Amino acid sequence: MKILIVGANGQIGKQLAKLINDSSEHTVRAMIRKAEQAEYFEKMGAETVLASLEGTVDELAEAAKGCDAIVFTAGSGGHTGYDKTLLIDLDGAVKTIEAAQKAGIDRFVMVSAIQANNREKWSDAIKPYFVAKHYADRLLESSGLNYTIVRPGGLTDDPGTGKIQAADNLERGFIPRADVAKTVYAVLDKANAYKRSFDLISGEEDVEAAIKNI
Repeated sequence: MKILIVGANGQIGKQLAKLINDSSEHTVRAMIRKAEQAEYFEKMGAETVLASLEGTVDELAEAAKGCDAIVFTAGSGGHTGYDKTLLIDLDGAVKTIEAAQKAGIDRFVMVSAIQANNREKWSDAIKPYFVAKHYADRLLESSGLNYTIVRPGGLTDDPGTGKIQAADNLERGFIPRADVAKTVYAVLDKANAYKRSFDLISGEEDVEAAIKNI
């Protein structure tokens, strides 16, 4: 499969791009916002495309043209206001879903947030972020696309262990970004992950085994 990574210049996106690029099964197209971000991906031999989540659905569909799957791992980040949370984490995600439909791309993997599906578990400190994730995920579930929603816990920059816990309704925990990238890579072509969503934290099970058991 050729996979478009939306949010490729983020920390998860960069690690996922390398995993895909180094594989023999898949190829990657990295969607970036600025031309200067291309160098990282070009050095590894990966394809890039310039597009913005604040652009149009047609522009996003054009960026995705020729791909077989989309991974959405973009985020407005912790240093922006809640206006960007709405524009990127919610509307950007929804526009990407619409772009997938327009481009005829069926496979869509969403990187969400732990317990985003469960209002009672949302953190008051970043509740608007959970609102954005909740409704983007719900739209994806009703889109008709072949989705997987991965809801990681608190993200760390620790080295990946390759050991995770993947299930519904997990208690809040943490996980290295490297292990999120490995999990997203693992679900890309796993039939048992189709039309599924799950929480994700560090655990005791190898990524491949954990995904087989979700």
